[in-house]
Formats: sequence, structure tokens, C-alpha cells
Amino acid sequence: MSSATSKAKNSFIVVLAVVLLAAAPAADQKKISIYSSVATYSLPVVDHAGHEYVGLLEILEPLGRVSASTAGRRWTLRYNNLDCEFFSGKTRARIRKRDFDLSAPFLIENSRGLVPLNSLSALLPRFLGNSVTFHEAARRLFIGDIATQVSAQFDAANPPRLVLNFTAPVNPTIATEPGKLRMVFLREPLVPPGTPSLFFDNPVITQANFSENNGVAELSIAATAPLMASFSNNARTITVASASQTPAAPTSAEPVPTVSGQPASIPGIAPPLPPPSRVRVIVDPAHGGTERGAALTDTLPEKTVTLGFARLLRAELQNQGFSVTLLREGDDTLTPDQRAGTANAAHAALYIILHADSQGSGARVFTALLPSSSPNHGPFHAWTTAQTDALPLSQAIAFAVLTAMQKHQIPARGYPASLRPLNNVLIPAIAVELAPGSNGISDLPSANYQQKAAAAIADGVSSLRDRLGAQP
Repeated sequence: MSSATSKAKNSFIVVLAVVLLAAAPAADQKKISIYSSVATYSLPVVDHAGHEYVGLLEILEPLGRVSASTAGRRWTLRYNNLDCEFFSGKTRARIRKRDFDLSAPFLIENSRGLVPLNSLSALLPRFLGNSVTFHEAARRLFIGDIATQVSAQFDAANPPRLVLNFTAPVNPTIATEPGKLRMVFLREPLVPPGTPSLFFDNPVITQANFSENNGVAELSIAATAPLMASFSNNARTITVASASQTPAAPTSAEPVPTVSGQPASIPGIAPPLPPPSRVRVIVDPAHGGTERGAALTDTLPEKTVTLGFARLLRAELQNQGFSVTLLREGDDTLTPDQRAGTANAAHAALYIILHADSQGSGARVFTALLPSSSPNHGPFHAWTTAQTDALPLSQAIAFAVLTAMQKHQIPARGYPASLRPLNNVLIPAIAVELAPGSNGISDLPSANYQQKAAAAIADGVSSLRDRLGAQP
């Protein structure tokens, strides 16, 4: 290969040659779901020496101000005004200057502090000052009085119907299969009814069962005929009846909720066709690992704020029906080229990188600043101007996010900027930099403030879902 050819090849990116450095977690990966009045979120669970572990800082990040540091085998954490220390390989910890015994040794993995799951019921109340209920077998943890209850009423009329009433609005994923209708509650803090299994003396609807596993709850309705679900009472009531005859909703009938434009329930004897693939978004918490980012306070690095912010944004986008991949889940070091390479190889529709700054107020939304003209190299894309084709849609998304932030009463301004890796990303790409709110610098690690900003970003992105879905 000639030197000229080698240099030319090094100047460009061929999309198919990029190695995906960070993939979405496997569908069957163990996870724990955490429900609170501030946020609902899921975290990965890891196995070690016969015990299940989860990151303690990751649990606390959406709930308050938190920071952590590692010095050898000592891992220290500060949550709001509470200090504690843990030691790798030891079960004894110090919280509020008092000893606390874990059920298994504490672990440090890539600067992450991991605690055993079966210690959470006793451990978390020491931080939160609130009651904690942990369904350990199902890995579902409830903080405070957050539970959603369900009651069932069976009507044996023609057609028979099962009316499910919930104490809060719900939006489960609903699917049918031969002999069963399944409702999976991914985010709702649904708890088991008094009787997990109900049996009906009816030839059509025969049984209803509640189950929970791997961070989700499920209600399944067994029947000898295809079933259909309809929503009413502001999504607090679900009525299940034979698909051949639409049930009369008991109160305030409403349209059935949809996911990605498709009905939430699909009647039929055969298993339903899979729904269209959801629009995929890459959310990138800037910095990480040895790259700490800005020092927002003496003890708060930018990388900590961006990771907590990213988790909340993931939850908000998932609530809007998007598929979301976090580019980093922990305290990992990634170069701008690695970030862009991952985004380019992931076949996603949108890339959002998150920053934080102690100066100014509200938020700033950036799009790439490209040279006035860039050469055309056919199927190849110059690395420094890879964003060229996607820039018009990037700018439209940035404007939609700015508009949504203003509706959420978050001051925001938009700018073009030479902010890597925006120039190197082939798909629509924006950067959002969070600045203090009305309460000053204390807003930056605040889950309430971050949640408000995340909801605004998700609303803005959702408003252009159709254009994103049209991306190749």
C-alpha cells in the first residue's frame, strides 16, 4: 500500500469499519429497579462469589447530592451532609461514624463502590431517612410510600370482562399470545395484590396472575379466546374482555395508549407481529474516569453530574418510547474519537452528549460548527466534518429542545460550537450543558433540577420523532 493511499485512508472514516466500543446491555441482564417520589430508574446488577452487587453511588445519584473517591482499598462517599467509608474486601463500613456490617464484602470495581443487594434494606435508610421496602427476589426496591396498588373486579356478563383498578395512572407494555394477555409494568411501582392469583369460574377468562422478576412486574390474564385491553379513568382502569366484542369501559372511556404509534394491545389468536423498532438514542455523559471535567465545586467534578443527569434523561426518553443506550454506565475514560466511533457504529438516530458548568444559569444547547465548505469524498466522510449531512436535522432538534426548555421554565440558549465529538458524528448530534438554576450551584447535583431538564430534552426530541425515525 502506497504512503499516499495510507494517509488518505487514515483521514476518513468508513462507518462499517468502526468497532462498537459500548453496546446496549443484553435483554436478560440482571437489573434492579428503584422507585421513589423523585425518580424511577434501573441499574445493572453484577454477580461476585455467589452474591449480587449494585453500585451504591449509582443508587444515590438521582436522590440527592453525592460524590465518591477512592484511595487504595478505601472508598469514601458523601451523600448530602452524610459521610461514610467502605473498604474493599471488608464487610465492616463506617456510616455517620458508626459501624455497619454488610452481608458480603464490599467491592471496588473501576472506582465504583459495589454493595451486596441483600444489605440494601438496612443500608439505605441510614442515608435516606425514609422507609425502604425491598422485594429482593424480584430486585424491586421501593423508597417511601410510593407503591401503586391494584384491585380486580370480575363481571361475568356477556362478554365477560375483568376490570383492574390502580391507585395511580399506569402505562404497561401489553402483548397477546395464544391463551394469554400479558401486561408488563416497566416503570410503575406496582406491588402484589392480597391474592397474587385469581381464578374465575368462566369459560372465557379463567385466571389472573401477578408476578415480578428482574426489576419488572407483570399481570397475565389467561383465557380461551383472544383478549383486548382498554384504558379509562385517566389510565387508572384497564378493562380486559374478549377481543371479538369491545368491552364497555366502566368510566370515562379513553383511547387505548399507543407505543411507537401502534395499539398497546393487539387482539388475535396467533402471536402478534413484533412492533416497529423504536427510535434509538445514544446518551453520552461527558468526561469520566481520569477525565474529571470541570471542578463545579471543591468536591463535585463535572463527570459525576453528567452521569446522574444521563440516567435521568434515559428514563425520560424511555418514558417517551425511545430506546436509549448510555455510552458509559460507570466511571470510564473515553476519548472523543471513541465516543464518536461508538455513536457512528451503533445505528442510532440521535446522539446527545451532556455537560455541566458552574457558570451562567439554565442550559446551553450546542450543534457542530463546521467549516464553510467541505470536500465530497463519495461514500467516505472526512473525520472532522462527518456531521455535515446531519447538521440541518441537528439544528432542528436543538431548536426543539430549546423551545421545550423554555416551556419548562428553564432559561436556555443555543450556539454552534467546535465541541468534540459533535463534528465527528455522522448522525444528528447535539450537546446540552446544564448550568445552575435559581438555587445556584446546589442545583447541579439536584435530582429534581436534573429531572426537570431531562423532561424538557425528552419533550423536544419527541416532537421530532417522525423525522428521527426516517433516518437510515
